[in-house]
Amino acid sequence: MTQTLQQIITIGEAISHPVRLKLLYLLSERERYIYELSKDLDLSRQVVQLHLKRLEKAGFIESDLRLEDNDNRAKKFFKLKEFNVELNIDDLSQIFD
Repeated sequence: MTQTLQQIITIGEAISHPVRLKLLYLLSERERYIYELSKDLDLSRQVVQLHLKRLEKAGFIESDLRLEDNDNRAKKFFKLKEFNVELNIDDLSQIFD
C-alpha cells in the first residue's frame, strides 16, 4: 500500500523521539495506564499524554477507557497495535513523480 506524504511524516515524527520509542517498548510488554507509564518514565502525566497522542495518531497504539472493579475512577489504558514501519522508493515515486 502506497503511503501519502502526510502519513510518512506522521509516522516519522511519532518514532523520532526517544521517549516515544521507550513507550512503544513498555507497551510491547503489556497494556498500561498513564500513571504506570509516567512512573516508569519518571515524567509527568501531561508530558506522557502528549507523547501517547502522537503515537496514537500515527497508529502505533490504541487506548481504552475503563472502570476498575475496586476504583470508581475511569482509567485510560494504552496498548500496542501490530505495526510494521516501511518506506520504499515506490512510496517516494508516487508522491514526487
